Amino acid sequence: MAIKQKSIVLALTGASGVQYGARLLEELLAKNHKVYLLVTKAAQVVIKMETDLDWPADSKSLQQLLCKRYAVTDVLLKVCGENEWTSPIASGSSSVNAMVVCPCSMGTLSSIAVGASGNLMERAADVILKERKKLILVPRESPFSDIHLENMLKLSRMGAVILPPSPGFYNQPKTINDVIDFVVAKVLDHLGVEQHLQPRWGEAEDK
Repeated sequence: MAIKQKSIVLALTGASGVQYGARLLEELLAKNHKVYLLVTKAAQVVIKMETDLDWPADSKSLQQLLCKRYAVTDVLLKVCGENEWTSPIASGSSSVNAMVVCPCSMGTLSSIAVGASGNLMERAADVILKERKKLILVPRESPFSDIHLENMLKLSRMGAVILPPSPGFYNQPKTINDVIDFVVAKVLDHLGVEQHLQPRWGEAEDK
């Protein structure tokens, strides 16, 4: 049976943990799902600090680099600029199924919670909420302040999924990639995307 293609907005913000977002992008494209990618300026700073990825800052150059790297066309991957208001994801009439902010900074969380819509990423999240579609936020901060917790509760009550990157260790991860995959697998599960990154609790084959 053919797997129905999903259309996903994926936003990377300036929180630590951009590896989660990059790995999620790889998995979604490998499974032939359409991705609208948003990378904030703060995320670009974190990418340079935390990884060896050489992602250009302008959306057109990043589009070319990522399409070549993952062997896809711009039909499957569209990199959007922060002020690209003509993008389909800025409107409720789009065919987007869900949005993931991974990682999600506390500043981004706050802006989404109050409906600021100050850039395309915030507007896209606002659209997902108003259209009652799935919004998954992967907040990366520790500890959480009362403000952070109140914003998360507010968004949860709106229907957003608050999915902090809290990896389990019952699968005995051997590498950092194993830990990253645990979190990405949880996100894929909530998107309804088939994944085999991690064995499920009680379903792992006997060693």
